[in-house]
Amino acid sequence: MAAPITGSGTAGGASAGGSTRIVLLLAFAVFFLLGGVTNINDLLVGKFKPMFQLSHAQANLVQMAFFIAYAAFSIPAGIVMSKLGYIRTFVLGFVMIAAAAFLFIPASAAASYPGFLAALFFIGAGITVLQVAMNPVITTLGPVETSHSRLTFAQAFNSIGVTLMVYGGAKVLLGDSKPIDAASATADQLQAYRVEQGASIGQAYMWLAILMLAIAALFWVFRSALDHAKAEEAKIEGTLGLFLHNKRVQFGALCIFAYVGAEVAIGSNMIAYLGEQRVMGLDLESAGKLVAFYWGGAMIGRLVGGFILRAFRPGKVLTAYAAGAIALIALSAVGSGALAGWALILVGFCNSLMFPTIFSLGTEGLGEQTPQGSGIMCTAIVGGAIVPWLFGTVADLSSMHIALAVPVICYAIIASFGRWAASHPSAAGAVD
Repeated sequence: MAAPITGSGTAGGASAGGSTRIVLLLAFAVFFLLGGVTNINDLLVGKFKPMFQLSHAQANLVQMAFFIAYAAFSIPAGIVMSKLGYIRTFVLGFVMIAAAAFLFIPASAAASYPGFLAALFFIGAGITVLQVAMNPVITTLGPVETSHSRLTFAQAFNSIGVTLMVYGGAKVLLGDSKPIDAASATADQLQAYRVEQGASIGQAYMWLAILMLAIAALFWVFRSALDHAKAEEAKIEGTLGLFLHNKRVQFGALCIFAYVGAEVAIGSNMIAYLGEQRVMGLDLESAGKLVAFYWGGAMIGRLVGGFILRAFRPGKVLTAYAAGAIALIALSAVGSGALAGWALILVGFCNSLMFPTIFSLGTEGLGEQTPQGSGIMCTAIVGGAIVPWLFGTVADLSSMHIALAVPVICYAIIASFGRWAASHPSAAGAVD
């Protein structure tokens, strides 16, 4: 849970000196990288499924291992940040990711699926630590009047990073993928196949670990740049009461859970979906590259979203985008071929404005309780762990086309919240 910044200095709480500008540039670069590191999990789901002969539900444990870290580490990360300060918290997060990335090397050598899941959990923990600190740092590195544009620019970097790294990662991680007849292969042959297939994963994450350590070293050089800007103690007291008694916060948290879950469920299972003969019949690498277009749609949507939100009320925009997602998923479910594939890919555009809109509507009017409300919203990101597994379970019991009903339900909840929020504006400090 990100705490607000206090302290002296220039407007926005940060010095205009050279070291602060360097920290800002590094922060933008980190937004670029973190988007890719998070969403490369979509490719791992597609990679691990044939590699370990997994069911859809078992393959989606990749996302469960990663996103469960948000529930476990969001509030502790806020407490750590209040003790260490922003830059040192960054260093800790990078080191955590590097240590977790190195765990991919023995997991690849042993071809151990549980080993990969453990490494992904700790990578999720490191990214949670970074994200708790990153947004408030972006807002404080410069004048208050331009803080929103800096954060929007940083989020754009995040989307670009997702699109490029997923597209490039499809070749690195999926380019060497090949099928094996598990029924006729011996145990030794299966193990050799898995070790061979896992080699590219171990190598890729080894380089990621080295990169994270290099970035940690850069931030350590500038560790005193924001010493004047201190994070307040994370406010935990009152959080449960706020959640239990505020309908707006409850509805908003449910929608964050549903949104992240639906977005991740679609992205995680898209490789398998596009590979079905009824859809596009693509190989792993080709399908993985199209996943980048799913996230690219979100990038485009964010670039134009600011204009849309200025012209229309956020609640109505949220309802319209959720309805668009439902329509596209329905078209994909009843369609076939390229139509079914591209309809699902275009859902990425509908996702673009949902998180910031839900977040702002869910914390609207909380006044001094905004930090607690933000903490509740961040914890609800754990939907990325639960909903993809539910999607996989339904797909195993029926088919992937029927499993699309899972994200449809999620978007229906979001559309309902948009309508409710449009008719229940909250005055500052009001509790609904």
